[in-house]
Amino acid sequence: MHFKYNFYIYRMKAQVADLNFELLISYDKIEKRIKALAALINADYKGRTPVLVGVLNGSFLFTADLIKEIDIPVEVTFTKLASYFGGISSTRKIRDDFDLTINIKGRDIILVEDIVDTGNTLHYLIDKLKVREPASITVCSMLLKPKALESTINELKYVGFEIENEFVVGYGLDYKELGRNLRGIYRKIS
Repeated sequence: MHFKYNFYIYRMKAQVADLNFELLISYDKIEKRIKALAALINADYKGRTPVLVGVLNGSFLFTADLIKEIDIPVEVTFTKLASYFGGISSTRKIRDDFDLTINIKGRDIILVEDIVDTGNTLHYLIDKLKVREPASITVCSMLLKPKALESTINELKYVGFEIENEFVVGYGLDYKELGRNLRGIYRKIS
């Protein structure tokens, strides 16, 4: 069995593949924070139609929940990049699996990320998109690991939660492609 959920009175734990995790951020907190992020986006982009670019696979749940709370017109598309390849840390090698299928020239782009840790993948994507001459690029990330960030990302404007430099799964984030369906965000304990 790949998943085993153990429920305790005051906290939840989960086993994903060969690792154990404990609840870090509950789904209730995630929902509240998404509403706040969407309110900021609604205000900042009033009168415009931004393109939300979800970075697969990890951001698919966040992207879906975020667009449900945005009440201005938006377009949604996806790109797919990878740098973890089933492990618990970035390999620093970026695999570009799926490119945008729309023309973004002159458009306001909001990149929707699950997590920003070193920032290398995000820098790669921003540089790749800038040559296509969008009007603007901003980043909305559910999680940010400030202590892992290797260089400033000026485009990072919206952050759900800052966390310590620890491995997390759930709410779209995976370990060995498992754990994405956990409702909350869990940190590795062993």
